[in-house]
Amino acid sequence: MFLELIAVIVAGLAGAGVMMLIARTLGDRVPRWLTPVAAGVAMLGTTITSEYSWYSRTAEALPEGVEVVQTVDSTAFYRPWTYLVPYTNRFLALDTGNLRANNEDASLYMADVYFFRRWGTVQAVELMVNCSTGQRADPAFGDGGEPVWRDAGADDPIVNRVCDRE
Repeated sequence: MFLELIAVIVAGLAGAGVMMLIARTLGDRVPRWLTPVAAGVAMLGTTITSEYSWYSRTAEALPEGVEVVQTVDSTAFYRPWTYLVPYTNRFLALDTGNLRANNEDASLYMADVYFFRRWGTVQAVELMVNCSTGQRADPAFGDGGEPVWRDAGADDPIVNRVCDRE
């Protein structure tokens, strides 16, 4: 976040500098108010570019064996351009290289799922998946009790990827 703030400030200075250079080159025939406008446009453009490129930069940096299984696009009234082209601000990644099968039941798997959010910390969760019933559950709350299974549905991306139903 700090580096993005620095990038936005540098873009603003560069935008203002370019407009000042243009004004000087044209013999000061350019209105002075265009300098802060150019700085603002450069800062806004840098912010928008950073938001739209966050998902691709983060997904490309995932280690081998960790795959994106679901994305969440976002729109907001204070970002009117997102109604034309929504941007991805959250996604789920599954560690396919670390799936653990149950020793007693071959249709049960333990999977590590990572929740990524723009401007948020990554959260890691272990999920249990029952491939024969299409259900998933959070493991017991550390108390050794039975997990609570819930129907995930036929289109659940985590169950489908763990059970190779793609």
